[in-house]
Amino acid sequence: MVSTPADEPLRTSGLSQELSQKLDYFGQMIPRCLEHARSAQAQGRPIVGMMCEFTPRELIMAAGAVPVCMCGGSSRTVPAAEPDLPSNLCPLIKSTYGYRMLRSNPFMEMADLIVAETTCDGKKKMYELLGQTRPMYVIELSQKAESVHSLKFWENELRRFRLFLQERFNVEVTDDSIREAIRVMNRERQLRRQLAQVMQANDPPITGRQLLDCRSIISGMAEDFTHYQKLFDHLKTQPGGGYGGRTRVLLTGVPVPHGAERVVEIIENNGGLIVCFENCSGLKPILEDVDEQIQDPIAALAVKYFQVPCSVMTQNDRRMEMIRSMVRQYRPHCVIDLVWHACLTYDIESTRLRRVVEEELGLPYLRIDTDYSPSDSARIATRVAALFESTRSRGSSPMINTRTPFSS
Repeated sequence: MVSTPADEPLRTSGLSQELSQKLDYFGQMIPRCLEHARSAQAQGRPIVGMMCEFTPRELIMAAGAVPVCMCGGSSRTVPAAEPDLPSNLCPLIKSTYGYRMLRSNPFMEMADLIVAETTCDGKKKMYELLGQTRPMYVIELSQKAESVHSLKFWENELRRFRLFLQERFNVEVTDDSIREAIRVMNRERQLRRQLAQVMQANDPPITGRQLLDCRSIISGMAEDFTHYQKLFDHLKTQPGGGYGGRTRVLLTGVPVPHGAERVVEIIENNGGLIVCFENCSGLKPILEDVDEQIQDPIAALAVKYFQVPCSVMTQNDRRMEMIRSMVRQYRPHCVIDLVWHACLTYDIESTRLRRVVEEELGLPYLRIDTDYSPSDSARIATRVAALFESTRSRGSSPMINTRTPFSS
């Protein structure tokens, strides 16, 4: 492959001191969140673990509890899970369970409750094992995306969850407390969307890897809100980061939990710039807010969360619509679809996605099927580099951006 300046590893030095400090705040996310959780627990607030974006954080917050995302992203905890779980199971599931086997996730160990949903079969059965040693509540997710009956079933599940939280923590979860939590979470989603939009620029001021760090595993932290806004205000005034010559990538597929950013780094160290994360670690769960005008806050929560276009939903047309919209807004040169081993729903859905990307949108498409192990990093890097070379050879280029991404 012919070397170009865009193929050099992304600059990690050369950032202004002010920008480095603002990004470092999010780089220290885990110790900050741990300090927050311990302080909250000392004040008598329950810690509630979450396993998926379908769980409404608002209900947990309205019960006075602290919602913490607990999806495992470490390859080191996978072996500890394999005596109980199949070796060819999704690494996210094994890593999450492995944390419990090793007692190495302080958030999980201090959790007063772990909330999960019936999304994929692997998670469902893992929850049964996890529930033998940790307090669990499983919300049943009906998966027919366009069914009014399924939406109503989901709404009733959230009502049951509300009652459970009241009984579990001996609190009253009022409509007003839910509405206040909705306002807080809507603000968080708006701030994160605002930051994501900086990547719409022809030469964004930060990298996709840096943007990926700008999220916390605990929701609703006021300190985070302040830093989201400060970072955005600073980025508005900055020139491009020198990334305009790189291959713009829309990354879709499975979640990228904290600790599992290896593929993101491979993409950006081989000439790419991820300008859009469609997955659950990026825009997918934050594109829509909860309607604050609906009189019944549970009904409003049900509508918002049922619309998450996860691959477990059928017919999952919303994901394809989301990809089309993001291609228009973020103007990628290509689409990379990340699939964890044994994630059957995303694996199968990649067939339809590829047709949409290649035949309808006219963009190069690459599916990366991997796990948390670094053993295939060289192979992935070769495939990514070949994709970028092919993209440049065919002259694919995004539509020139004629508006500022900082308008919202």
